[in-house]
Amino acid sequence: MPTSSAIRSAALASGLVVMWSSGFVGADLGTRHAPVDTLLMWRFTVAAALLGTAWLALRRRRLPARAVAEQSLIGVLSQGCYVGPIVWAVGLGVPAGTCALIAALQPLAAGALAGRLLGERVTARQWWGLGVGLVGVALVVRGDLSGATAPAWAYALPFAGMAGLLAASFLERRARAPLAPADALPLHCATSALLFSAVASGAGHADAPAAGAFWVAVGWVVLLSTLGGYGFYWLSLRRDGITRTSALIYLTPPTTALWAYAMWGTRPAALGLVGMAVCVAGVAAATLGARPRPAPATTTTDATTETGQPADTGAAPVTSPDRPTATARRAAGS
Repeated sequence: MPTSSAIRSAALASGLVVMWSSGFVGADLGTRHAPVDTLLMWRFTVAAALLGTAWLALRRRRLPARAVAEQSLIGVLSQGCYVGPIVWAVGLGVPAGTCALIAALQPLAAGALAGRLLGERVTARQWWGLGVGLVGVALVVRGDLSGATAPAWAYALPFAGMAGLLAASFLERRARAPLAPADALPLHCATSALLFSAVASGAGHADAPAAGAFWVAVGWVVLLSTLGGYGFYWLSLRRDGITRTSALIYLTPPTTALWAYAMWGTRPAALGLVGMAVCVAGVAAATLGARPRPAPATTTTDATTETGQPADTGAAPVTSPDRPTATARRAAGS
């Protein structure tokens, strides 16, 4: 019989993969009716308004200035510096599969840095799993790896996005004044809303379209991708460490392929199905390794709950790397 801890871990991992992947579908739905920067602006504006209202009604309290500064930076890195560059790269012609592969380097980078920066022990089995998982991702998205027309400099953008999310993950684990998720998530969304509002306004794209379908897409990415995806990501990071959490990102392209099949009937190619199986095998090996060491302890009194116990920190990242319509089909290997 599986233990309650194992059941919680499985539920957390499943929620992260499904919700993270939902961002691809939401981007597809939203960008049919508005530019990418318009969708991102309203996505984070609505999320910030909902979370901010709930915070004022239920948790209003004084937050340490250091905590506000830390979480604001984490929000910019995990959302603005992750989502923005990847979407921009796709818009410039970088194949969506190539972006996915570059983003999938995050688990390898996280594993290489986790021991040095966080004291997390990465086992040989986990290294093997990370390598196998990357091969699986390559098989799933192999159809995107040729025929690209983007300028050479555009290929630096996905690397920048991957680095932004990785930096945010390490900062969250090393936060000197951690906050509970209910306090951190509104800050992340608010800073992202300000960032993307500035971008959309500068491009003249701030006005939201009147189409009801656009607001359905906004609701999708707010509830599933932002609140669900980011919430599960940071909870997983706190519970299982950066190596295990990052390894789950390998399951995003296969899950996106399943989303594409369910939403649009796009059937994965035979090689894509093989890649999905390889991804699952790699992630299983990487996530079944030794448990990470605890994150460094903090001393701030504001990092405790009302009961006096250490609060779970949270943030609001990995919106999934949102992409235009063709992305899900490319990721499906069609």
